[in-house]
Amino acid sequence: MTRLVLIDRDGTINVERNYLSAPDQIQLLPQAAEGIKILRGIGLSIAVVTNQSGIGRGFFDTARLGEIHQRLEKVLREAGTKIDAIYFCPHTPPDNCKCRKPQTDLAQAAARDFNTDLSKSFVIGDNVCDIELGKNIGATTILVRTGYGLETESKLAAKPDYAVENLFEAANLIRKILEKDGGSTK
Repeated sequence: MTRLVLIDRDGTINVERNYLSAPDQIQLLPQAAEGIKILRGIGLSIAVVTNQSGIGRGFFDTARLGEIHQRLEKVLREAGTKIDAIYFCPHTPPDNCKCRKPQTDLAQAAARDFNTDLSKSFVIGDNVCDIELGKNIGATTILVRTGYGLETESKLAAKPDYAVENLFEAANLIRKILEKDGGSTK
């Protein structure tokens, strides 16, 4: 059983765009690829978990989202790293689905796919829903101050376990946490 890192996409890995809807809008945040490399290097599985209500709002469809994710994966490969899986919710907030963060269905699917204990996982993101997702599954939560992170930090009701500048710092923090716990990624 490998430990899992659930990472938000927009504002955490790539530059926040209001309803990113085209592959050419993918632009990695500074040091994001390096952060993912660190996580991979210490043996963690990495899954992106993202709300994509632009689908439910009719701004783009799942085929276009697939193209966007292919582009993200290509950009990461070109930077010398990769993610293991991407999970997304296509619904809008009024749909009241169980897969939209902070609900836990996407995280539960990742846990099944990776045969992991979510309470030993990490959730990294820039928004309230990311931190609340982490709290809902009992994971260690890390708020990044990229994307909506600074604004989120000032208003959070559910406080993250940690707050750092970016994904690179989050990865280094996780490495230190694991070293302190004996280095176990299991």
